Amino acid sequence: MSRLMTFQVFPAIPEPIAFLDVLARNLWWCWSLDAKQLFRRIEPRLWEESARNPLVFLSRISQQRLDEMAADDAFLAHLGRVQNLFESHLRTPAARGAGFEAPGETIAYFSMEFGVHESLPLFAGGLGVLAGDHLKTASDFGLPLTGVGLLYRQGYFRQFLDQDGWQQEEYPDIDLYQLPIERALDNQGNEVLVAVAGPDGEIHADVWKLRVGSIALYLLDANVYRNRPQTREITARLYAAEARIRLAQEALLGIGGMQALEKLGLFPKVLHMNEGHSAFSNIERLAQIMALHGVDLEAALQIVPRSTVFTTHTPVAAGHDEFPAEMVTPVLSPFQERLGIALAEILSWGQPEASGPHGPFSMFVLGLRMSQHCNGVSALHGRVARHMWSHLWPLRSDDEVPITHITNGIHVPSFISPEFTALFDHYLGPDWLDNLDKPDIMDRIDKIYDEELWKAHEMSRSRLIRTCREQMVRQYARRHAPLSMIEEAESALDPDALTIGFARRFATYKRSNLLLQDVARLEAILNALNQPVQIVFAGKAHPKDDDGKELIKRIVQFSLQPKIRHRIVFLEDYDMHLARHLVQGADVWLNTPRRPFEACGTSGMKAAANGVINVSILDGWWNEAYADGMGWAIGQGEEYQDPAYQDAVESQALYNILENAVMPCFYDRKAGSAPACWVKTMKASIKMALGRFCSRRMLMQYEQRFYRPAAACMAGLLANEAQEARLLAKQIKRLQAHWNDIRIDPPSVQKSGSFRVGETVPVKVAVFLGPLRSDEVVVELYYGLIKTLDTLVSAQTAAMNVQADRGGGWTEYGCDLTLTASGRYGFTARVTAQGDDHLKFTPKLVTWA
Repeated sequence: MSRLMTFQVFPAIPEPIAFLDVLARNLWWCWSLDAKQLFRRIEPRLWEESARNPLVFLSRISQQRLDEMAADDAFLAHLGRVQNLFESHLRTPAARGAGFEAPGETIAYFSMEFGVHESLPLFAGGLGVLAGDHLKTASDFGLPLTGVGLLYRQGYFRQFLDQDGWQQEEYPDIDLYQLPIERALDNQGNEVLVAVAGPDGEIHADVWKLRVGSIALYLLDANVYRNRPQTREITARLYAAEARIRLAQEALLGIGGMQALEKLGLFPKVLHMNEGHSAFSNIERLAQIMALHGVDLEAALQIVPRSTVFTTHTPVAAGHDEFPAEMVTPVLSPFQERLGIALAEILSWGQPEASGPHGPFSMFVLGLRMSQHCNGVSALHGRVARHMWSHLWPLRSDDEVPITHITNGIHVPSFISPEFTALFDHYLGPDWLDNLDKPDIMDRIDKIYDEELWKAHEMSRSRLIRTCREQMVRQYARRHAPLSMIEEAESALDPDALTIGFARRFATYKRSNLLLQDVARLEAILNALNQPVQIVFAGKAHPKDDDGKELIKRIVQFSLQPKIRHRIVFLEDYDMHLARHLVQGADVWLNTPRRPFEACGTSGMKAAANGVINVSILDGWWNEAYADGMGWAIGQGEEYQDPAYQDAVESQALYNILENAVMPCFYDRKAGSAPACWVKTMKASIKMALGRFCSRRMLMQYEQRFYRPAAACMAGLLANEAQEARLLAKQIKRLQAHWNDIRIDPPSVQKSGSFRVGETVPVKVAVFLGPLRSDEVVVELYYGLIKTLDTLVSAQTAAMNVQADRGGGWTEYGCDLTLTASGRYGFTARVTAQGDDHLKFTPKLVTWA
């Protein structure tokens, strides 16, 4: 049978509790503790059996139970309280939407994955959870943001281990009727459909809408009858390994996503790409702006980058998608007519200059070239990204590559434990979530009684241990393990022992095996007589990553040894549900990446907010968060050339920290009281995480540094029939035509002899600009302490001004340089373009003396 017609039967919810259906269809409930407790109190066991999915849950509740709840005064009071909170949230004025006044103007946030809740399996890991947190926080703020992604019918994968500990993958189909989605409709009430050119022909897609508080998330779905069977598989699995499918996904996301927004009547005044997967959106956006505003391509190329934000998460060049140029050709060919240029020029936007016309097409390079606002996700990652992509700006130093950073943050209500929520409500005030940036509010954490804080944490640890036992029993039963092993799993781990959590993607650079470098020493730590330690591992390896799977297998087999089998567990199928238990209930959060390959590591932030102490390599966020008294650092931020030597050194450092610092601090109890030193560290960790690493701070930085300036720039460029954009395009042409005429002599210091700190030294340089005017360029002195013959440390610039006309087209520029510190200095001079950052950092528009 084919083309079956379907219908869905939903429960008859009595009128007094009809709001339950409304609540179930908006994911706001998943970050409201009161809302989650409302569902849970109806049938606690059924709530867990339904995997905390309200639509599944409500469909399984008996009509008798629903009728009982409709007559329960206490439940109705709880429901009324949640309904008031929900409606108040949706009424949040878009005060932060200044600059988005016209109907349909929005910030379009594109991401390959969105991790909003485990009941919506459209994510693989940290990048997706960060995207989900971005949407939730935008809803909290009332920010006019719209999410765009893909609807995967099988999601990422479910992880199971065989008898030997080798990872197996399953891809169960998602039941759309169990998701709170609806068909997206245009302004006339018609269902929105899109079609894009893929590498193997046209791709049709339906568009679905998901409500995340006040934010709409639109998801494109290629599993439609209009497509050939193989084309329907494009949106089957997240991060398909086959390059043609991956390219098709990214074409659908970027090009199809922009088409969907246009049909929905939404105009992206700012476009934000969460990683380079959606970089094709810029090409479709160019075509749309040209058609909508009647501008030519040159003007559109001034508008799009200046209103585009690009966040990169990957500190490894090989982690960015590249495709053969001939594979991308069918995707981009339709744009030749729409943009009025040759295909080779469109392809060149995604090709590094040195690669030539047949070089690979890089989604990262395309995204970077089409974005004025580009950032890494931690201070260290920003530095790494600048170095990694410096070849795109060959005439500038790494420090000047236009990639900055905004450190990630976590959506606190989504991950904070119920016990800590209650504590903070009591001690910090009912509005503490809105005041995380206020030091006086954070200082109230110090006023929490040690015993109260410790008891709250012990409850979270107890819940984690219970969850581990339940999970282990299911795992062993699935493998048909002997009854004795299943019974042993029921008492695995010790609710009072120091518990280390290690949960993340099992990629080799994350070094999950660092603890296993010296097995005898680890066994001694685990079985210390009066200071026992236990470890909970969880995480998935990519289906094609056999090295990552081997790490999992080694840990699992090690954990089965009789001496330590009660001290180590590996939890299968890591998801957001397990993650919450781990970051709330562990005592130590362990992170051992090979620096500098950890872009950020937000799980450590979630743990810290729950009073879990970080023990980590100084990489990602921990490199800027760590301070004495907030946790422990493994090493001092060294970077090694020899991986084996690095593992040997850092594993010993880790054992030393555990034996000499962590274990004694945790078990330092006086007369059975809470461990005072440990609780002090917990409080410092909580203050640090809530105050500096929450998603409210992160989104405020995006808004202030990127969104508002980009929106204002877009408005200015389009005003008066895009007059400013046209002038910029004309100026770019003029600069490019005459830039090679520029000559600049070496600068000279107008003083002889030695120099002393505090002196002011005149510096002069002669510049030939050719046809260009002095107001079209910036002449700068570039100086700093010498690191090597050709490298300066912390180089600085000083503007040089016109001082004299030397004749023959030569102009003398000069400035006074004040010497503020002693040392060996180097200096030179250069000419750059006068204008905003996008113009200033145009790669070829710089000439050095």
